[in-house]
Amino acid sequence: MNKVEVAVRMFDQEFSCSQSVFGAFADPADMSRETALRVAAGFGGGLARTGETCGAITGAVMALGLRHCGVPAEDPLAKQHAYPPVQEFLARFKARHGSIVCRELLGCDLGTPEGLQSAREQDLFKSRCPAFVKTAAEILEDLL
Repeated sequence: MNKVEVAVRMFDQEFSCSQSVFGAFADPADMSRETALRVAAGFGGGLARTGETCGAITGAVMALGLRHCGVPAEDPLAKQHAYPPVQEFLARFKARHGSIVCRELLGCDLGTPEGLQSAREQDLFKSRCPAFVKTAAEILEDLL
């Protein structure tokens, strides 16, 4: 099973979008899958269900940071090595889905009780979110 399939399967098992992408791509040399799932836990639903940046995006950005942040990580300028691949990732995702913002992707705001209820009633977490996880994982696989 490749990492794209792992990410989609994890999402199907009710891990959040951020956990699914980051958990599938976190390098075991850097951290265990369990640690990756814990780190990514607060990013689902557009940052803790606030409808902001899609969790599939934030999971991918964390994976890109693990791979591309310069060494030593203590160097304040090392982070700049991650910016070009992250910018490329964002451009590709936005080209495919029109946005990187959860509430725009879903058409409702998870940051409100009404929006969350609407997403559940429309079954968006099963009908739309798997495509975002898959796209994020496909682009990430290509960039890594």
